[in-house]
Amino acid sequence: SPLCQHLPNNNKMSARKNAHTPRGGAAPGRKAAGASQTRSSRAGLQFPVGRIHRQLREGRFAARVGAGAPVYLAAVLEYLAAEILELAGNASRDNKRVRIIPRHIQLAIRNDEELNKLLQDVTIASGGVIPNIHNVLLPNKSKSKATDASQEY
Repeated sequence: SPLCQHLPNNNKMSARKNAHTPRGGAAPGRKAAGASQTRSSRAGLQFPVGRIHRQLREGRFAARVGAGAPVYLAAVLEYLAAEILELAGNASRDNKRVRIIPRHIQLAIRNDEELNKLLQDVTIASGGVIPNIHNVLLPNKSKSKATDASQEY
């Protein structure tokens, strides 16, 4: 075609920039020169480092916020979330359920000593309470029949 005459070897495929890649980026397996990468992916996290950094700045917790602070905070929050979700998933499996409900989160937190201490002042809506009957309220177990006989009259 006359449009491709100025290209070497008259190759129509080379008319497009990197025709074998989607959106004309770098070749497969290679990064483009100025490819953007989120701070979360750089840190290997799922939680949003950029959003946490913005919230730290806008929250006016300090006059200045360092570059490492949101990364560290995101990592701590991600760890806590993963820990609670794992224990809540175990609680839901124990109750033969597929979905995690607030009750499972409550059971997970209250049965774990460290999480319970961290979240002792937290109320979880629709969480219920941990099943517990005080020993004083339980019926006495008789050890011999002689004591039973004296109790009858």
